[in-house]
Amino acid sequence: MKRIGVYSNTLKENKALIIDLLGNLLANNKLELYAVRNDSIFLTDKEVRGIKPYIPGTKLDCIMVFGGDGTILGAVDSALESSAPILGINMGKLGFLSDFSVAEFNRYIGRLMNDEYCTISRMLLEARVKKNSKTLYRGFALNDAVIYKGLVSRLIDIRFYSNKDFVLESRCDGMIASTPTGSTAYSLSAGGPIMSPEMNAFIVAPLCPHILSVRPMVFPAETELKFKMTRVFKETMLQLDGKNVHLLVDGDSVIVNAVRERVKFITLTGKNFYQTLRKKLHMGKM
Repeated sequence: MKRIGVYSNTLKENKALIIDLLGNLLANNKLELYAVRNDSIFLTDKEVRGIKPYIPGTKLDCIMVFGGDGTILGAVDSALESSAPILGINMGKLGFLSDFSVAEFNRYIGRLMNDEYCTISRMLLEARVKKNSKTLYRGFALNDAVIYKGLVSRLIDIRFYSNKDFVLESRCDGMIASTPTGSTAYSLSAGGPIMSPEMNAFIVAPLCPHILSVRPMVFPAETELKFKMTRVFKETMLQLDGKNVHLLVDGDSVIVNAVRERVKFITLTGKNFYQTLRKKLHMGKM
């Protein structure tokens, strides 16, 4: 490890702790640290010397992300741009995507410096909004693409297709198309199954469907998922990894595919997915 990106979305009370950890890391190792975001707290702080602004195209060996799961999701674009794996260091509440907490930083960081780590590759989805044959929006997500009705109290109508085969039409609050990584996020709350993050598959889960027989379904990653808006309202939105990205209207289609690019995550602790489930979600506890 020679070139490491730093990505953070911390509260002010966490800033001093991160600065101290990074200062010690620079002092004790021959490496280069780059602030991945130009508005990073580290670039303007005199206490941290030697951290450089990241210039697109610079090769990174990894990106250390300080924060919760939302911060890690925000770093995905930077990881794809730099072709660098993510090391999640939890400073949030759940920290499902993190390898360890910030309190354990000094315990594990030596393994990273000695290249004693493994990587896990995770599926990424692409969502496109189309009107007839015209593409109006295109974006990527690690967790999920969500069609949501917004603040309007009425249900919306969505027609769902798998590889151009009609599957069902549902009156609902919306639909979730989730990757295996996202199976422990919003999809799980909607009744979807848990999938190992190494898998290649989609979960399609309805949000509060009017008909109870409309249940979550699993599709191969090679499937093209299509959601046609047959009756929506002015606040219906496409969300990618929890962010509102495009307003949807009647006649729009949201098309979801798996993409060739994958996001890699570093693990230093040796913990497996099922250990994380037991610890974070208390799975199997009596």
